[in-house]
Formats: sequence, structure tokens, C-alpha cells
Amino acid sequence: MLVEQIENKWVDCFRRVFQMCELRRGDRVAILSETLSRPVNVKLAELALLDLGTQVFHVVLPTPRLSDPVAVRSTGTSTAIQGNESVIAALRSSTLVVDCTVEGLLHSRELKTILSAGARLMMISNEHPEILERLMPDPALQKKVALGVDMLSQASRMRVHSAVGTDLTIDVTDAPARGSAGFVTEPGKVSYWPGGLCLCFPRRHSVNGVVVLDVGDVNLTFKRYLESRVVLTIEDDFVVDIAGNGLDAELMKSYFEAWNDRNAYGVSHVGWGMNPAARWDSLVMYDKHDTNGTELRAFAGNFLISTGANEYADRFTNGHFDLPLRHCSIELDARPIVSQGRLLEPLA
Repeated sequence: MLVEQIENKWVDCFRRVFQMCELRRGDRVAILSETLSRPVNVKLAELALLDLGTQVFHVVLPTPRLSDPVAVRSTGTSTAIQGNESVIAALRSSTLVVDCTVEGLLHSRELKTILSAGARLMMISNEHPEILERLMPDPALQKKVALGVDMLSQASRMRVHSAVGTDLTIDVTDAPARGSAGFVTEPGKVSYWPGGLCLCFPRRHSVNGVVVLDVGDVNLTFKRYLESRVVLTIEDDFVVDIAGNGLDAELMKSYFEAWNDRNAYGVSHVGWGMNPAARWDSLVMYDKHDTNGTELRAFAGNFLISTGANEYADRFTNGHFDLPLRHCSIELDARPIVSQGRLLEPLA
């Protein structure tokens, strides 16, 4: 396990990210954390924001009691706020909310209200600072991500296929599209660090086909590379069959079943990685405590499919899988975006 302490180089990294967010002296900035947040990231954020002359304040919430039947990891759905109107009011009135909660607010019920008055949200993923340092946002990536989001927003159909058998069709008509390069400048918007991802949330009755998770693909909820093939059959948005002869299929079946919740089997979001600095092989270098795995969602050319909460399809659950696949081809309205795991121009 890596040592976690205040390093000047990491203060500088945080300062540079907040400068990319175009914070100005006197801006009101809330640092949202909970009692089980990674303390070093909370402190690094505070020091960097003070250096920039912002009006910093902390909102620290007790991490809620465990209420789920299994361990919850990498959901993007912090429940720490628990609808507390006083907390929401404080965050809503800020220029920027620095989200240092354990799971993050990306899929939390309160997010829409927090952003409704123009506050921005900058989620710092629950990573060791070394990972954040290595994956500093690149402003040049912002235009590429914006282009990818625009292409996704204008498309009506996504098709994903691979040599090992993935063949998935997604109706992306009116599917809310999102992207992040690792910093946020616009009121009412969200970003996260590490960044570099384009995705959308399909509406109901949109996703059908087969997803084949091959050896070397990643189950980020388990923070584990697959060592045996898993085949997911998806009908009308929901995983209806999980096939495979190895431990990986058995683990996924067991985790899905533990929720006793149909929504856990639903498709949450789909998209592709854009970040050339993010590495598929990085997971082997870190203990599970040190990484949240956000990097592997963003490595360039991966196809990311996630199951669980999709607020745009009126599905809410804490059950969640993030599954980055390699070697897939992705098309938007028959236009190639990714070819066999390689990001194509004009996005490359």
C-alpha cells in the first residue's frame, strides 16, 4: 500500500486542475467529503484552493450505515447527503463543489438540485494522489471529448461488435450524452479527475444484443482483470443471461443475484475511452486500496458498458458494474468511431 501524505508536487497538481476550472479569487468553493473519504485528497484540495484565494468551506458528512446485501464499490452514487436540505442548499449556492465523497455524486439523487442554480461539480475520484498526478488533465483533450459528445448526441444508433462475439445495438436517440476531460468551467456542469470519456445514458427499451467479456477485459467493481470469458445476453435493456465456465462468470452471477433487484441488471451507460495517457495495464501496479479504477474507464479505444442506475430510464439501484472492453469496434449511425480497440480520427 502506498504512503498517503501531503506532498508539494501534489498540491501543485490540485492547484493546476482548479486553475483549469477557471476559479477566481473570492469564489465560494465547497469541499464535500464524508468520514471515510481519503483524507489526503481532501487536504490537498483545501491547500490548493486556499493558494488560489477562494473562499473555501468544508461539508463533512458521516458515511452512512451499510444497508446493502453486499459490498458496494465504484458506483458513482454516494448516499452520504441523504436528502439533507441544509447540505444541498450550501452546495447549491457554491461556485464549485469539489466532490471528495467515497463513491462520488455522478449518479446521486441530489445532483440535479445541486447544479440547478449554476454550481459546478468537480469530482476527484477516490484514487491515491500518485494516480491523479500521472493523469493530470490535458486541455487539448477537451476539444476531442466535446466533439465525441456532440457526435454521440446527434446519433440515433450505436453498434458495438468484436471478433470474440460482442454484437450490441443501442438506440441512442435523445440519450443524454456526457464527457469529461478532467476539469469543468461551465455553470451547472460536472467533470471528474481522472477524465477522458464519452458516454450516454440510453432511454428505456434501447439496448439489445450480446456482450462478450474476454480475457484481459476488466470488471472494475471487483477491480479485477478477467481470466475467463463471460457472455452477457441483453434483452430490452436488461441482462437476462450470464454464461461462462470460469470463476469470473460465477462471481458476476453471485453479485447480481445478491441484490434481488431487477434494476441491478439494467444497462446504466455506454461509451468509449478517449484518454491516451490512461493505461489498460495500470491495475496490476496498485493495491485495491490505492485505486478506484477510474483510469481504466478512460483508456483510449475501450468500450465501456455499465449496469445499474440510469436515472434517465427511471432506474435506481446501488448495484453497479463498470466493464471496459478491449478490441471492440464502435459505430455511430454506421460511422466508425473505434476500430478493434483503436480510437479513430477525428477523435484520436
